[in-house]
Amino acid sequence: MNRPPIEIYTDGACSGNPGPGGWGALLIRGDRTRELCGGEAHTTNNRMELTAVIQALSALKRPVTARVFTDSIYVQQGISLWMRNWKKQGWRTADRKAVKNVDLWQTLDALTVRHQLEWIWVKGHAGDPGNERADQLARRGMSSWLAARAGRMGGGNKEGV
Repeated sequence: MNRPPIEIYTDGACSGNPGPGGWGALLIRGDRTRELCGGEAHTTNNRMELTAVIQALSALKRPVTARVFTDSIYVQQGISLWMRNWKKQGWRTADRKAVKNVDLWQTLDALTVRHQLEWIWVKGHAGDPGNERADQLARRGMSSWLAARAGRMGGGNKEGV
């Protein structure tokens, strides 16, 4: 029996760029869903966008067919168009500069080998339910880092003052 393809929605968020960031992923197969999120204290939005996809693919226990939805043109075009040339050129761009976030791109490259993936760009904050949920998860992943930053800056809870 063929299993239905998985739908994977991913998103990254950052408060400041760089700054505290979060990533979120929603995996859907039929009526089953799995939600993932996390974050980092000091990162960039592009790193969080890539991390969301990496974490989603890392959560898969066996090779799958999946449609990966992202609102990041950087991720969608990077994996679909640019990566092949980056690899041929020793992880350098067309103008011979080192590829930014190469550690994450190489990890993503290694994870994609075992799966059949279709990469789909969706407009962010445009009402797509999967994308909206991935955004909420990314913000949840970022929230603990924002709270920690607020505490360090004296922006914590002022009740009782």
